[in-house]
Amino acid sequence: MVNLTRLNHSHFILNSDLIEHIQVTPDTLITLTNGHNYLVLERPEEILGQILSFRRACAVPLCDAVEPVCG
Repeated sequence: MVNLTRLNHSHFILNSDLIEHIQVTPDTLITLTNGHNYLVLERPEEILGQILSFRRACAVPLCDAVEPVCG
């Protein structure tokens, strides 16, 4: 999930799993797998950083729950 800002400065949260691609046109255009588009104020690098942070936060509890396997 990523926190984004539309060009009219309204905020929304987007499921990052639905992002197909991100373009700079010069605004940032996010295209989803369902064909919907969003123009946002955040730069692609900021969006990618949010996606990576979210996925790391989701993975940490899984890593803590798995016992290490030793040979």
